[in-house]
Order: sequence, then C-alpha cells, then structure tokens
Amino acid sequence: MSWGTELWDQFDNLDKHTQWGIDFLERYAKFVKERLDIEQNYAKQLRSLVKKYCPKRSKDEEPRFTSCLSFYSVLNELNDFAGQREVVAEEMAHKVYGELMRYSQDLKAERKHHLQEGRKAQQYLDHCWKQMDNSKRKFERECKEAEKSQITFDRLDNDINATKSEVEKAKAQFYLRTHMADESKNEYAAQLQNFNAEQWKHFNNAIPHIFKNLQAMDERRTVKLGETYRCFAEAERRVIPIVSKCLEGMVSAAKAVDERKDSAIVVESFKSGFDPPGDFPFEDFSQHLSRTGSDGTISSTPKAEKDRDGAPGPRPDLKQHPMNRTKNKLWLFGKKPKAPSLEDFSHLPPEQRRKRLQARIDELNKELQKEMDQRDALNKMKDVYEKNPQMGDPSSLQPKISETICNMEKLRSEIHKNETWLSEVEGKQSSRGDRRHSADNHHHAPQGRESPEGSYTDDTSQEHHTPHHRPKSPPSGRPNVDPHEFDDEFDDDDPLPVIGHCKALYSFDGQNEGTLVMAEDEVLYIIEEDKGDGWTRARKQSGEEGYVPTSYVDITLEKNSKGAVTYI
Repeated sequence: MSWGTELWDQFDNLDKHTQWGIDFLERYAKFVKERLDIEQNYAKQLRSLVKKYCPKRSKDEEPRFTSCLSFYSVLNELNDFAGQREVVAEEMAHKVYGELMRYSQDLKAERKHHLQEGRKAQQYLDHCWKQMDNSKRKFERECKEAEKSQITFDRLDNDINATKSEVEKAKAQFYLRTHMADESKNEYAAQLQNFNAEQWKHFNNAIPHIFKNLQAMDERRTVKLGETYRCFAEAERRVIPIVSKCLEGMVSAAKAVDERKDSAIVVESFKSGFDPPGDFPFEDFSQHLSRTGSDGTISSTPKAEKDRDGAPGPRPDLKQHPMNRTKNKLWLFGKKPKAPSLEDFSHLPPEQRRKRLQARIDELNKELQKEMDQRDALNKMKDVYEKNPQMGDPSSLQPKISETICNMEKLRSEIHKNETWLSEVEGKQSSRGDRRHSADNHHHAPQGRESPEGSYTDDTSQEHHTPHHRPKSPPSGRPNVDPHEFDDEFDDDDPLPVIGHCKALYSFDGQNEGTLVMAEDEVLYIIEEDKGDGWTRARKQSGEEGYVPTSYVDITLEKNSKGAVTYI
C-alpha cells in the first residue's frame, strides 16, 4: 500500500509518525549505549577482580600446589572471559550504536528535505487558491455594481423629470459596469481553471511523490532496526565459542586439582630429613646409696647383678642425646624459630638444604652457560675481525673476552664450592637411605643410640670425617664443571646434536672460511643457535656443517632442545 494514494490528506499525521520513528531509533540507540556501558564496566570489574586475587609474585613465591595452580588458571580464564565481554562492547559500539547514530542523522536530514518539499507544494497550492478566491470575489463585486448601475439607468430612463444628460450618464455607467463584470468573470474563470489544474497536480503528482519518499525512508528505518537487532545478537553469538573454551578451561582446571600431589608437595616442602628421636634411657641416680635389709627388696638393681656388671658406668651426657642435639629443629608443635641465613644453608634441615643448594647450582650453571655463550660469540667475532680487518679491530674485543673468562672462573669456583656442600648432604642422606633400605629388607629397625645420619649435631668432628666427594653423575640439567680443567670450545670427535631445522629464505654462496653454501628453500638442520653475532651453525643432510647468516633462514627449534648441550 502506498502512502501517496491512501494517505493523500494526512500530511500532518505522517509528519508526526516519521518523527516518532526517528525518536524510537534514537531510543534504541540509547538502550544499546547503556548495554555496552554495562559490558565495559563488567569487563573492567572482572579484570580488577583478577588483578586483586592474582598479585605479582617473585620467583620463589610461585605456587606449586595443584589447587593454587588451578585457581590461577581459573583467574586466567576469567581474564580471557573479561576480554570477550570487551569484544562484545566494542562490537556493539561500532556496529550497532555508532551505526544507529549516523543513520539517525541521515534520517533527520532526509525527513526535513521531504517535509520542506511538501510544505512548498502546499504553499503554492494555497497561493493558487487565494488568487482564484480573489478573482471570484472581484467578479462578485463587479456583478453587484453592474446590477446597481442597471437599476439606476432603468429608473432614470423611466423618469420624465430626468434630463437627457443624466440618462446618458447612467447608461454609460451601466455599460461600464457590465463590461467590468464580464472581465472579472473571464479572470475568475481563468483562475479557477488554473487552480483546478494545480490542485490535480498537487494531489496526484507532488504529494504522492513526497509521501512515497517518506514511506521509503520509514521502511528503510524499520529495516535498519532489524539489522541492528541482528548485529546486537551476533555480537554475543560470536564470542560464545571462546567463552565456552574459557568455561571448559575452568572445568579442566577444576579436574586438575590433585589432593595426593598437594600432600606430596607439603612433604617435599617441609621435610627436614631428621630421624624421629629415640627413647630416653632410665638414669638411676640411687646406685651409690647404701641399702638396708628392709628396703633391699625395692632396689631396682640386684646386688648380684651389680657384682656381675662391675662398677656402674659413667653418667650419660644428656647434651649428646639426639633429642637435645635436634633441639629447636623439629618444630613439631611450636613456631619455627628464625635462624640466620648462612651461605651454605647449614641453618636449614638436610632435605631443605639439599634443595636450596641444588637450586643455587642450577642458577650458577645457567649463568655459566650464558658467559660461555658470550665468550663463544666474542671469539667468533674476533675471528671474523682477524679475517676481515675492515670490519673491526680484533684487539678491541680482548678485554671483554678476558672479563668473560674471569667471570667463568668465578662461577666455576662457586659451583665447585656449592657442589662440595651438596656432596656432604647427599653423602649423609645416601648412607641413611642405605641403612633404611637394609632395615626394610630385614623387616626390623637398627638398634643403638647413634646420632641419625643426615641430621645436625653440635659436634663438628663427624663432619670432618665425612668424605668430601662429588656425586658420580651431575643432576639433570646441570653441567658437570671441573674448575681445574678448561676444555676446548668444541669436541670435534662427537657431532653436535640437532636442536631444530631451518629453511633458507635466500641463497648464500658461503665464500668465507667456515661458512656453509645453501640454496633458496633448502632445508638445513640447526646444531647451534645464534650467539648474538648474527651467525647460526647448521648442517646439511649430506653431513656438511658451517655457519649461515641468521637473517637468511627461517628457524624452527625443537621443543625442549634449548640448553640440551653444554659447551665448555
């Protein structure tokens, strides 16, 4: 149905309806704006919540319990979920709210233009009607004046007392008024015909065309609202897969909670390595008292037994008892005392001391590896400068190389010192473990009141008799460094292992000594990473090795390959 034909006389109502349509569109845009504000505030509050419960931690304070790790995984997933809410808000702001506000401005301008055209057409029709009405009124007046002049002429013509001049004057006036009435009649007829023609054009051409444009504008507004409704829903539906993954991640984190593993971590964290204290012996202080016959029966030690055993043994020293030696070291039911932090961690229980020493050795080995890599890179750069003097002065690198070698020696000394302490702890624990293993095999505990091996004692003589030996094999991931030995940079007898592969982006002619010729798109094996000098050591499938420019290849390292080989 067309507004131009069905609503030809409803200009004012259409004016109100189109204004209502624009107001409704802007109201919906306001609703979207408030909704995206809610999403943004929701995401902001979620991120603040995650930040509040996931503060920055140092390396030593990293959680190890599965319940803590799962909780931080939940926080990470929640942070990603907050990011998706921000995505929803951005989609609504860009594709819904922004689009609605731009379209509202366009609708207002278009509506104003169409209504102005309608008002102009109406004004022109009103002008034609006024012209026709004026000509009609003029024709009416002229007819009345002609009738009056006719009556005056007839009265004077029939009056015998009227003079001839009066009669002629009345007759002339009558003819004049009759002529003016005829002219007014013709003008009125012309204006009426013109008005009718303009009115037909107005209601059959101009108004239908304007109303048709208004109808098309209103229908486009309705379609636009439907599209924005769909975009509003699509903004939510697009993030559903990622939100589902976030929720699945939270469920997976919940499944990863392992109470047995957490209990084992508690044991590992707080295990001291001490043996439980043994029974205290009964110390009879009444042995030197004289007994009477009457009270001889209550003597705890018969006389015959005394004679058999000989003189009473010396009084045991309570200070040497394991319980006293481990005083303030069990903390079974009391608060753990604060001990001074020593370099060799001797203030810690054996198990904790071993872990701290092992961690320090691992860190020192990492620092040593960095210094060695830096030394290798400097040596390579020095070789390049010696072969190509125009690139730089080789002697300028010597101070840095000397400093690096000095740092390496210091690190090796520190590693040796810590490994000596570690060997002491592991030696005590290994002997204690052998004893426990033997006890398990024979299903009985060893007797005696010896001080438990692997525990602390105030008597340092035991430590002096402990052999200072190093472990037969270094722990995994820790290079076995001998401070009294300095090997060559590479072992030419054993080929380096493959730590990855690369694809040549460009061809390289490899004219310099030690470089490797490669063709574009050729695949090579990586056996040594770039040490900072811009060269990567690679191997062809034929077994040929050499250096290639790092910028000429696309490198892919294998998982867990970095640090697998230590160069000394």
